[in-house]
Amino acid sequence: MSDFRLEVFYTVAKRLSFTKASAELFITQPAVTKHIHELEDQYKAKLFERKGNHIILTDAGELLLRHAENVFELYRNVEFDINALNKRKEGLLRLGTSTTITQYMVAPLLARFRNKFPDVRVSLITGNTEQVEKALLAKEIETGIIEGYSKNPEISYHEFLKDEIVLVCGSRHPLANRNSLKAHDLKNIRFVLREQGSGTREVIEHALKDAGINISELPVEIHLGNTESIKSYLLNAPCMAFLSVHAIVDELKRGELKIIDVENLSIERSFYLISLQGKITGPADLFFHFAQHHNFK
Repeated sequence: MSDFRLEVFYTVAKRLSFTKASAELFITQPAVTKHIHELEDQYKAKLFERKGNHIILTDAGELLLRHAENVFELYRNVEFDINALNKRKEGLLRLGTSTTITQYMVAPLLARFRNKFPDVRVSLITGNTEQVEKALLAKEIETGIIEGYSKNPEISYHEFLKDEIVLVCGSRHPLANRNSLKAHDLKNIRFVLREQGSGTREVIEHALKDAGINISELPVEIHLGNTESIKSYLLNAPCMAFLSVHAIVDELKRGELKIIDVENLSIERSFYLISLQGKITGPADLFFHFAQHHNFK
């Protein structure tokens, strides 16, 4: 980094904490304060102000943060392009993926990507679709893989992989011997659902609406934040859930979970590679093209 003070400012601005920035950068808190004061002296402007027990960015701080994000992106691209000129694929890939995709698809994808490009470092964050999009808009990542119908005009979406969401229950569920149900039967079944902001929940909500059912009509026993916890819950409670077929392959083979068809209800979706509008560069571009040509079979 050509200006460590700018990195200190960026870390404080993202964490809104001098203490957390100190720990992350392995320097003392007085050193963090010193670097920030030097920047404020240089720009003749306060970058932070205290509000109760917290700090917030001033208008000047917000402006500097936007420029710092652009500067750091430029540094990463310069590093990658110079290495590429010398026939080396090196740099940092900052990737965000929604939870379901991370657990069942991204791990093998990243393993193969790293096998082909071992000198590209990977920083991965996970969350629901809404959180990944926010990280992209905040330039905390350069690209991501998400699920759901969200369409933000600042984000470019590229269809990546098809998926099907199915109704699932544990093998000991009272209705596990049924091969199919009618859509209106769903209103009499106890459900486990994903949390608000989940791309999976969003897709389910749209499909149910098309079938004449409002998701609020489902008797929901509990909301859980990831697929693994939902599967575990189904194995121990007489509930049902809508889950990706990619997520239940092992449980189906072991006979622990059962798929039940719902008449006239088909829930299909696409996973999307996302980036900010405009040209994607550096390691993110490398990963983008690799992922688009990856075979998941």
